[in-house]
Amino acid sequence: MSQYVYHMVPKDMQGDRLIPLNVLGTTYPHLYEQYTKKYFDHPDRPNLLKRQVPKLHCLWNDVLHFLPMHPFHVYDALTKLEIKKKENLLFFKIPVERLQPNQNALYLYSKENFKGPAEEFDEQDFLLLDIAEYKEMRKIPSETVEYYNAGKKNGKPFGMFHFIPYVLSLGEIDVTNVEIISWNQEEVSANVDGH
Repeated sequence: MSQYVYHMVPKDMQGDRLIPLNVLGTTYPHLYEQYTKKYFDHPDRPNLLKRQVPKLHCLWNDVLHFLPMHPFHVYDALTKLEIKKKENLLFFKIPVERLQPNQNALYLYSKENFKGPAEEFDEQDFLLLDIAEYKEMRKIPSETVEYYNAGKKNGKPFGMFHFIPYVLSLGEIDVTNVEIISWNQEEVSANVDGH
């Protein structure tokens, strides 16, 4: 069965390659400025721009960040909790083999080890990723659903991908001819044995 990683389609994408933010800063400075604005919506978030990624020995914005599950799982969890969201967010559905030329890691983003955006990452939360062994997640973590519930109750904005592991890839990714999906479209799964 094919395995995929998912990346939101950038609004103003240039070319046919996903490029880490820090590379974008030298190639397309106007896009870098646009895409880094989200790091300034909370007093501690700008610190993410300077944080080191364990195992890959680079900065947070030197890598591309991928969702290791079909984005419908996120959409569905938000919908079940009646949380307002955009209906038609588009994602690249990228065959994981496209990450093979890069160094890759899995950031577990565990509730136990996460100390906030201003603190250093816990190295225990990072695993070097062998692409041949990668398997997509099939459900959203319960900690994420708890986080959504708390955010809904306090009425403050919150992150859609909190406590969901990320696949981090150090390098660019070619998305030529990659399928684009909407997160509000339920995943169609086909069993290998036909059942």
